[in-house]
Amino acid sequence: MKKIKELLFIPIVILLVWGAIKIYKIPSQSNGSQAPDFVGYMANGDSLRLSDFKGQLVLLDFWGSWCGPCRQHNKGLVKLYHKYKNTTFKAEEKFTIISIGIETDKERWQAAIQKDGLVWPNHVSDIKRLYDHVALLYGIREIPNTFLIDGTGQIIGVNLLTENLDELLAQRSQK
Repeated sequence: MKKIKELLFIPIVILLVWGAIKIYKIPSQSNGSQAPDFVGYMANGDSLRLSDFKGQLVLLDFWGSWCGPCRQHNKGLVKLYHKYKNTTFKAEEKFTIISIGIETDKERWQAAIQKDGLVWPNHVSDIKRLYDHVALLYGIREIPNTFLIDGTGQIIGVNLLTENLDELLAQRSQK
């Protein structure tokens, strides 16, 4: 009987740990919630606010130059940006991306932007890794991570794969 209890205890502990990790990784913002406004600082020192993009479909892309999956994800984002940057949407004026670098090295971050061909102009970072104020505001605990925000500032997609993002953008575009 004691042996059975011991054998049951191990899987229960494993499940509890697994569940806690899954819950920890969930961003603090979710579909349907209002996207928190923020001020981000670009490499040249200029600032931008999320609220400056009101009326546009905005993809917030949290990534890092040191993150292999992020760099792979960038390839798909570049294709989607070129596909949709001049598209007219049903409720929004246009589509844009704001990349938030989860970084510690400004030069490496800027080199990765160039190397990956991230041609959109909106790249911000505090160079504080996951302690970046925007990452903290959105509850980012792992990258890559994305939030699609509609023209009213409502989050309509979280942690989208490029194929899911493509599908969502196609549905919202004027046909």
